[in-house]
Amino acid sequence: MNATHALARPEIVSMQAYAHAVWLPHLIRLHANEAPWRPAGDQTLAGLNRYPEPQPAELAARLAELFGVDDGRLLVTRGSDEAIDLLSRIFLRAGQDAILQCTPTFGMYQVAARIQGADVVSLALERRAHWQVDSDQVIAAWRPGIKLVYLCSPNNPTANLIHPDAIHAICAKLSGKAMVIIDEAYIEWSGTPSVAQFLDRYETLAIVRTLSKAHALAGARCGALIGRPELIALARQVIPPYAIAQPTIEAALRALAPDAIAVSRERLSNLLAERAYLAAGLAKARGIEHVWPSDTNFLMIDCTDPQRIMDKCIGGGFIVRDLRGNAALKNSLRITVSTREHNQRLLASLESE
Repeated sequence: MNATHALARPEIVSMQAYAHAVWLPHLIRLHANEAPWRPAGDQTLAGLNRYPEPQPAELAARLAELFGVDDGRLLVTRGSDEAIDLLSRIFLRAGQDAILQCTPTFGMYQVAARIQGADVVSLALERRAHWQVDSDQVIAAWRPGIKLVYLCSPNNPTANLIHPDAIHAICAKLSGKAMVIIDEAYIEWSGTPSVAQFLDRYETLAIVRTLSKAHALAGARCGALIGRPELIALARQVIPPYAIAQPTIEAALRALAPDAIAVSRERLSNLLAERAYLAAGLAKARGIEHVWPSDTNFLMIDCTDPQRIMDKCIGGGFIVRDLRGNAALKNSLRITVSTREHNQRLLASLESE
């Protein structure tokens, strides 16, 4: 038995997946009980009256090319959230298994685990260590039953990239003992390559990616789970048969065309300049004590009076993320980098009386 199957819930390994209608789009479809007419306003190419292609092959191929992996190592998901949910359902048994996360971090890891009835083990990142993951601490905290170890790099909300040495140390020590999940939702802004290149080195490494950020498709809900073929095969058994909606498929294919990718990369480069501009402006603003370095498209700030800064932003027409619910971030806010016009208006609102 391979390591992935050994960690997975045995009932998932042995289950028979739902048998969806055969995908033969060149034939007239009389086998899936679909309506023969399009609904009013339908502008899709394939028609909303038809079920979408299960795991759309062209989209999977383009995502695999974008993320630098083979097709057989990628599953198309509804954003990275669905990838996290699938991992929870594949590996976590209620009342028995657990995840390990380093907080503060993305909240969906623990939400998905709790929904599954699993425990959550949290290690606190330290401000004085600039929110870096301590690989020795993570390795020491692992115990049998911790099936998923989440590392968000760059991390949300602290905006920092995890040091590659820490990732490699954790992957090496926990290979075969737990699935180590690297969440690379913001990797495009860090200027560093994906850890997907190390899938052959670490047996139980997996990566989650999304088109929501760098490719401006948050509303379309399209992402990917990346891992070895045995993991992808299990995930294909668990994911609903028609998970990716037709408008999402078509929007993602348009966004992944070569000319669209070139535009996205140019806009990403421009946003990096805006990040520097906004960071410099925030550092001078009254009531802001610290602007944390960022490898993402957002900035985390520490404030003398966070509520005042929140009110100033709202008064200027902006909503920023309140992080004070986390004990480690009781004076912190998160601000998404936007256009020069928005960034200038935001900075002006902070200085208004």
